[in-house]
Amino acid sequence: MMRLNELNQWINQQLLPSISTELDARNKPSVKTQKSIKLSVLTQFFPPDYAATGQLIEELVKQLGKQGVEVEVFTSQPGYAFSSHTAPAVEWADQIRIQRSRTAQIWTGRIRGKAVNGVLYTLRAMLYLLRAWRRKNILLITTAPPFLPVIGYLAYLLFRLPYVCVLYDLYPDIAIALGVISKRHWLVRLWRGINKQVWLKAKGIIVLSPVMKQQVVAHCPEIADKISIIHSWANPEAIVPIVKGENWFAWKYNLVNKFSVLYSGNMGRCHDIDTMLEAAKQLQDEPIQFVCIGGGAKREDLITEVNRLGLNNFTFLPYQDQQVLPYSLTACDLSLVSVDATTEGLVVPSKFYSALASGRPIAVICSQTSYLRELMAEANCGGTFDNGDGQGLAQFIRFLNRDPQIGEQMGKAGRQYLRSSHFTPKVISQQYLDVLQQALLSDQIIADIKAI
Repeated sequence: MMRLNELNQWINQQLLPSISTELDARNKPSVKTQKSIKLSVLTQFFPPDYAATGQLIEELVKQLGKQGVEVEVFTSQPGYAFSSHTAPAVEWADQIRIQRSRTAQIWTGRIRGKAVNGVLYTLRAMLYLLRAWRRKNILLITTAPPFLPVIGYLAYLLFRLPYVCVLYDLYPDIAIALGVISKRHWLVRLWRGINKQVWLKAKGIIVLSPVMKQQVVAHCPEIADKISIIHSWANPEAIVPIVKGENWFAWKYNLVNKFSVLYSGNMGRCHDIDTMLEAAKQLQDEPIQFVCIGGGAKREDLITEVNRLGLNNFTFLPYQDQQVLPYSLTACDLSLVSVDATTEGLVVPSKFYSALASGRPIAVICSQTSYLRELMAEANCGGTFDNGDGQGLAQFIRFLNRDPQIGEQMGKAGRQYLRSSHFTPKVISQQYLDVLQQALLSDQIIADIKAI
């Protein structure tokens, strides 16, 4: 008798592809199947929280709702970056039910506080499972917080609810890379063991880059066939290039008559801030302004160092409301994206895609093995620089400052690349829908076979 794990693998490798091929050949989209999906999305961050993952999930569920999926979101009160400490416990937006837990905001700027908040949210998510079970939902579970996918595993064991995991970050690998914990620590072995069980029972795994897939497969080769690479995205209809002279945000912060370099988003431990600082030191006597919008663990350290060095070419601003982003993202002449070399392949910067949409050239600071280098080469939208190459970055900034037409061409190429590569909400949501439909189909086939 074929074991259940072997049956799952056979279905994913042999049966599902043949079924998909047959359906494609008939060219009859299953509208009925789409409308029958009842989806519960579990993620700690969701607007009005400014976290990028939450804003992406909001766009995703809106698109899925337009395609007939019944969606409800279980999230938390704002706890990452927010202008309002509270949001409605239950609300409806675009026919999507949003339920928020009462998770406390404890030490939101510290690792320990974030961990506590994540644990509290996860515990309340366990209670939410009772509602999801009654609705007979499929679960879409993010790694925000990192241990949240365990909820999917429990839901499957207790209620046989199918689930799909979205891996934004890979833990405990990130904690090891940042020196937070030793790779030989017992907690690492436990975490990886739990990850493996969660991934084996999942009906689908979504990762954000090919390198991330390689990392996951290295830990659990058995799930290679259930992993889908689906990129992050940006909405080119919402983020439209605006000339700085016509941009109120650029006027408000005195950026119109200076070449401005924008870093927008999280300045966390996984991001290279030092290379930007080194470039700024070399450019301090030139009409070039660095604008850092957002927060993160490295933000205060950067401000302290800028003040210590007496640099006057930095502007620091908090996270901006979503409706301000089309203006803040285009109030620059160059966008910066960075990944620390130690966390290459473990995180994927979503800010890269919004930078493409902004129609501005991009400078990416990353390791030589980063997948971002391939995307940048395909887009032909800027330059890539090794971690620590502040001099090279400074020279590139000078070059664009001297020849703005080159920068304009790069920006247009990047925006066109976003569209042509289909890193847009409508296309990406269809890819998510395909994964969900295949997950349900796999689950139904297994149930039918077991019933025989």
